[in-house]
Amino acid sequence: MTRPIARVLALLEILQSGGTRTLTELAGRLDVDERTVRRYVEHLVDLDIPVRSVRGRYGGYRLEPGYRMPPLMLTDEEALAVLLGLVAGRRAGLVTTSVAAAESAVAKVRRVLPAQLAQRLDALLDVADFTAPPRPALTAEADVLLTVAEAARDRRPVKLAYTASHGGVSERVVDPYGVVAHSGRWYLTGFDSTSEQVRTFRADRITDVAVQPGTFDVPPGFDPAQQVLAAIAEAPHRHEVSVRIRSSHDRIRSVFPPAIATLDEDPGSPWVRMRIRAQRLDWIPPLLAALDSPFVVEQPDSLRELVKALAARLAEYSADHG
Repeated sequence: MTRPIARVLALLEILQSGGTRTLTELAGRLDVDERTVRRYVEHLVDLDIPVRSVRGRYGGYRLEPGYRMPPLMLTDEEALAVLLGLVAGRRAGLVTTSVAAAESAVAKVRRVLPAQLAQRLDALLDVADFTAPPRPALTAEADVLLTVAEAARDRRPVKLAYTASHGGVSERVVDPYGVVAHSGRWYLTGFDSTSEQVRTFRADRITDVAVQPGTFDVPPGFDPAQQVLAAIAEAPHRHEVSVRIRSSHDRIRSVFPPAIATLDEDPGSPWVRMRIRAQRLDWIPPLLAALDSPFVVEQPDSLRELVKALAARLAEYSADHG
């Protein structure tokens, strides 16, 4: 599809969102001059699309009230983006309702595409493979996720009914600072009025949500994604691990990302203390070996024994058995 036609469709998409759009706004969003916008409008009118010119100080262009477009008008790249987004989201476990809903959406998009484009996209979906295995859908219902997202955008508090990992149910009012997707789950992070701390909540454990009156301000520089990663890394687990490593921050992070470990650095010291909360310890020694840096296991003793056992196996594997 040629670029001018794509921009005409982009103009139509903007007008379909409702309201009157000024000539200056449309020119800026389409990255063309105002004369070209007028020409694009004429193209839409020639296609019997009822674009109306609104005069006056707040004038511009708008679609005739009640006008409805056909289901989809997508360029090849747009169709590819929609279908791959649906497929990737389903595999990542980020669907907000059910796998059936995602499959149905893919089928609907597929049905309204031109035959040639549909065949080409089918070929891609048939042969495409993924390095990561599909994740089960463990996410929130769409209404819960969309409600907390709108509240975060509009800076409105929400009242949550929440089921904790131990099964306890509570109600609390939260200032939602952000919504984050991580490892197949959605998380809400914000200020919790019950604990009076910034907390992180799994969206699939929110059983009810209601927007409350009032507004709030997000702390300057607050990073929702980093907050979620830190909360996951600091969650209580069976083992409390502490290891001092003589290496750089970036080198350690290349092996132990924020979702796995927290790092405490002492300015001027070549050593970094790494803390991990883990259910199992057997995966840690191989990663420590991969760092290829001096380290000291401070706790637990069982990790020290696992490191020694790995070292002994590596020595045996590398021995000359000829």
